[in-house]
Amino acid sequence: MRLGIDLGTTRTVVACSDRGNYPVLSFNDEAGNPVDWYPSVVAERRGELRFGFDALEAAQDPEWTLLRSFKRVLSSPRTTPDVEVTVGDSRISVLELLTRFLTSLREAILHRSNRPAGAQGDELVAVVATPANAHGAQRFVTLDAFRRAGFEVGAILNEPSAAGFEYSHRYRNTITSKREHIVVYDLGGGTFDASLVHISGRRHEAITTSGSAKLGGDDFDEALARLVKERVGLADEKLPRRAWARLLEQCREAKERLNPSSRRILIDLEASLGNRAPTPEVTIAVADYYERCTPLVQRTIKAMAPVMEVLAARTQSEDALSELAGIYVVGGASSLPLVGRVLREEYGRRVHRSPYPSAAVAMGLAIAVDEEAGFQIEDRLSRHFGVFREGEGGRAVVFDPIFSRDERVPGKGEAPVVHRRVYRAAHNVGRYRFVECAELDRNGVPHGDIAAFDDVLFPFDRGLRGLGPRLSEVPVQRIVGQGPLIQEEYAITPHGLVRVTITDLEAGYQQAYDVGAGA
Repeated sequence: MRLGIDLGTTRTVVACSDRGNYPVLSFNDEAGNPVDWYPSVVAERRGELRFGFDALEAAQDPEWTLLRSFKRVLSSPRTTPDVEVTVGDSRISVLELLTRFLTSLREAILHRSNRPAGAQGDELVAVVATPANAHGAQRFVTLDAFRRAGFEVGAILNEPSAAGFEYSHRYRNTITSKREHIVVYDLGGGTFDASLVHISGRRHEAITTSGSAKLGGDDFDEALARLVKERVGLADEKLPRRAWARLLEQCREAKERLNPSSRRILIDLEASLGNRAPTPEVTIAVADYYERCTPLVQRTIKAMAPVMEVLAARTQSEDALSELAGIYVVGGASSLPLVGRVLREEYGRRVHRSPYPSAAVAMGLAIAVDEEAGFQIEDRLSRHFGVFREGEGGRAVVFDPIFSRDERVPGKGEAPVVHRRVYRAAHNVGRYRFVECAELDRNGVPHGDIAAFDDVLFPFDRGLRGLGPRLSEVPVQRIVGQGPLIQEEYAITPHGLVRVTITDLEAGYQQAYDVGAGA
């Protein structure tokens, strides 16, 4: 069975490629009702973990602790596969947590979903998505966890690039020879991403991406919860974790029920806070809530500005919007009526909202995994990658950019994109400090959102090549005389990861590293 899987911060959506159709799979929830998503949650009690609907059912028992939005841990620049997450009284690595969640998802697809009758067997081939601004470690952990959970991963795409497939499938008539670009606006549960996509026939080329790893539907839920607290005089009171979680859940459900004609929001405080509730319920005017949320929507527009600047540069038009086929609004959090209203005020009639905003990415991924559809994607990195080195004979540290943020990711079956560096080693041990960043300043120095990976050590001194992990204990010293001839090879893999291979060309000694894989 061929699937598109959108691993969401709050909900995971799965679409199936079925003979030219791309239906979203539904799952039976804890009450036995079909829903078009699988909850991205985990519950813990005395070391036992449950996931998805089983976690929601268990969380009705106060002995269980429910953790939502654990995917947000992946967006941290300090994330490695071994970083631990606290779930109740347990500590578990982020790789193990994600693997076990995806294993539960796999079981749900096979035994708890409405998968097509013709999709027999347990072989699951998937194209999966990561946020457009994902760090290399996030892409690595996502890929590794899917594989460990028993999925065959055909490709990893940026989420907004995947939504571009769904746009061209649904709004083909808006794409003309003069309007071949779309901007995908993807507001999910935990992240916001924007992507400029060039569409020519069945070829999709991701031109550039931007966004924020710390802005999504969770922030809109929290805005309502804090407004509720203010209205009942609890603004400065810290609620117990379980009470705050119940209030956030009520606010999330109330937000998702809003429609363009809604005027009031009713929150059952007694159900959320119990005897801490100063009043059984509270009513919030929708206008007041929208006023609180408008700055959040404006932050998405600001985060999208680099994409619009690239569009203007490519079209060389004073009115770049006139050259745009559409701005495609997707992502579960974009269902809030305020989002579309603010975007239309900013961009006018070019704004198209997906009829299935929560499922657009998964459906686009299902189209991408359909070999019969004939679509082609050219995706790109979304972050600069490079390494800090010694300069000026060891008197300075300089940044060597290896790949730019818009470097093309090779398609399936294509050769990797490769850069090489060859030099004579000057020290006994090479210590490589790799980083990713969203921007470079005018001097080529990383700034803004910077992710530094674990240092990679390579023994230039041939007498140190049996030390293994103890190499980190060896002090770095300059080599007397001529050092070995070293080659660094950097390759972008079809999954958008960077593989580094360091070779002593004269001795034939070589080590390879997947950047972001950790120790």
